[in-house]
Amino acid sequence: MPALACCVDAAVAPPGYAFAGDSSLPAPPFSGVPPATTAVTTDSSHWSPSLSSDLYRIDAWGGPYFTVNSSGNVSVRPHGSATLPHQEIDLLKIVKKVSDPKPDCGLGLQLPLIVRLPDVLKNRLESLQGAFDLAIQSHDYGSHYQGVFPVKCNQDRFVVEDIVRFGSPFRFGLEAGSKPELLLAMSCLCKGNPEALLICNGFKDFEYISLALFARKLALNTVIVLEQEEELDVVIDLSKKLGVRPVIGARAKLKTKHSGHFGSTSGEKGKFGLTTTQILRVVKKLDQLGLLDCFQLLHFHIGSQIPSTALLADGVSEAAQIYCELVRLGAHMKFIDIGGGLGIDYDGSKSSDSEISVSYSLEEYAAAVVRAVRNVCDRKSVKHPVICSESGRALVSHHSVMIFEAISSSACDDVPPMSAFALQYFIEGLTEEARADYRNLSAAAIRGEYEACLTYADQLKQRCIDQFKEGSLGIEQLATVDGLCDMVSKAIGASDPVRTYHVNLSVFTSIPDFWGIGQTFPIVPIHRLDQRPAVRGILSDLTCDSDGKIDKFIGGESSLPLHELEGNGGASGGGQKYYLGMFLGGAYQEALGGVHNLFGGPSVVRVSQSDGPHSFAVTLAVPGPSCSDVLRVMQHEPELMFETLKHRAEEYGQGDDGGMASAAVATSLARSFHNMPYLVAASSCCLTAMNNHGLYYCSEDDYVVVADSAGGGGGEEDQWSYCCA
Repeated sequence: MPALACCVDAAVAPPGYAFAGDSSLPAPPFSGVPPATTAVTTDSSHWSPSLSSDLYRIDAWGGPYFTVNSSGNVSVRPHGSATLPHQEIDLLKIVKKVSDPKPDCGLGLQLPLIVRLPDVLKNRLESLQGAFDLAIQSHDYGSHYQGVFPVKCNQDRFVVEDIVRFGSPFRFGLEAGSKPELLLAMSCLCKGNPEALLICNGFKDFEYISLALFARKLALNTVIVLEQEEELDVVIDLSKKLGVRPVIGARAKLKTKHSGHFGSTSGEKGKFGLTTTQILRVVKKLDQLGLLDCFQLLHFHIGSQIPSTALLADGVSEAAQIYCELVRLGAHMKFIDIGGGLGIDYDGSKSSDSEISVSYSLEEYAAAVVRAVRNVCDRKSVKHPVICSESGRALVSHHSVMIFEAISSSACDDVPPMSAFALQYFIEGLTEEARADYRNLSAAAIRGEYEACLTYADQLKQRCIDQFKEGSLGIEQLATVDGLCDMVSKAIGASDPVRTYHVNLSVFTSIPDFWGIGQTFPIVPIHRLDQRPAVRGILSDLTCDSDGKIDKFIGGESSLPLHELEGNGGASGGGQKYYLGMFLGGAYQEALGGVHNLFGGPSVVRVSQSDGPHSFAVTLAVPGPSCSDVLRVMQHEPELMFETLKHRAEEYGQGDDGGMASAAVATSLARSFHNMPYLVAASSCCLTAMNNHGLYYCSEDDYVVVADSAGGGGGEEDQWSYCCA
């Protein structure tokens, strides 16, 4: 007898049970029998952290900066491959330190959380510089490498300042593409190496060019890169008025084109740059004005995430030919700026066929660039130029980790079991056609015809839906057919095993590239990796938007291996919290993120490696934007909103407990304005009121809070700045 038939008894109904109107109807198929699907075992006796590392490909995309420690937690190796075992930083310990209440020696910050790791940033910069130094030495190149960081990748003050500070020994500079970026670059480079380049890209107006020329007056090594031919006239006119001799570069539109999304700005039809005809006109005009010696830099960009060194070498060789021709025409060329494009391996596949991977190492990238420039220049007998690159993504992606909580989970097929009474009530309301479907379903179950079972179950469900829409079937009966069809699917293994994990996050705010361009990032539980993940799930965020979910993961997976939530999560169920980390997201995500549903940005902490007992020190902590902060972004006035609600509370609270109730409402409202928009555990005390100007600084030794957020007593006149005790 087929396996499904054991679930069916066509002759005997359950005791005390009768089928209304038709005794020939069999007992319900699959009644009282567990699903036939094989459950994923949660036995961890044969599981290990190394198996989790393989499962999530952590060593592939995370090396040499991320690993799984013996406790089953993700650890940071802040100095890359040179990190000693005692220097590794446990991410779970960071989360505990940051999120624990202040009375428990924590910082009392709310998740989601960005963890910045300046040691990783320093290592990335040194690794990039080292790769080019090695290539220059190996290929007997006659000049040096001098990088710049494009601040559009991450404009955070501390990130930019760190790059200038870490890069000072290497003459590392900055690239700006707008007036605000130029202002911050000028300010930061005042503390940098005087030879560091300040590359001025992007569309320019009178004010932008004035700022760039002022930067030269301030002895900053500024190069104005022409994106449009008409910018040259403004540069010439203003330089005469300001008495500044400019250094000029030009962005060339190469014939070489990088395919895919990240190559959309490359090729002859790219958004930026000058054609060869336009470059020749620039040379002629500068020559006529006696300014040809000001033309010193050639810039190009064939797109981000260049997949292979073959494409890279092709573009660099073409640009080097243009460079040599400019030298021949009399320009005093010194720099060739290869732009961005140095990719990172988001999925660990090391593939040139993927937009989220690359097939080369830092060393191979640098060698391809140096070799291509040297070969062209040697053939033309041209002095080797200084090589400059704008490798933003490769510099900052690894140094930032986004950590967030899974607060609950639900399965798509989570339907209550069907009772005998419910089945009897259900059958009584069926049409004859629906009863025929029910008979066919039972017969197919006895014969073991699984596909037929699904077909008849679907037909039965649709007929019941039609009856419900007509008003001849009650909602209880409709729920019963859902339970019946669910039981069928489970028994034959056709139910969707993928769960939805609800995460305390906004995709639109914190991972906008996933929503906007389908960019995938490594997402991994940061703890419990010594346990076998028992289920697969997708991630659904807090926003009221169907796009607010993550259902595409590295490796082309449509779901992620996850662990069962203990007590169904932290924020709603009161159980053990389950933390996930999004890695390699340090470039672009923060500046691109919006305030969809008025969810603001995350809290941010800066964590450095320390010789203390926990191997780390939180040297900066910034609470995420409050509800008031994000309301102001949309031109609302939170103080006035609070006063309106406070007066309303007083109006409707007169005569109750001498006004105590209305005062409590006002206090609660004030707290809500000051807290972050994200969910807070029900068992927790409401967070201390703070805005995104609240900065916590602490030494590496004792984490002493030096500057606290705005706060106050909580009296009637000070409710707006209320802090919970």
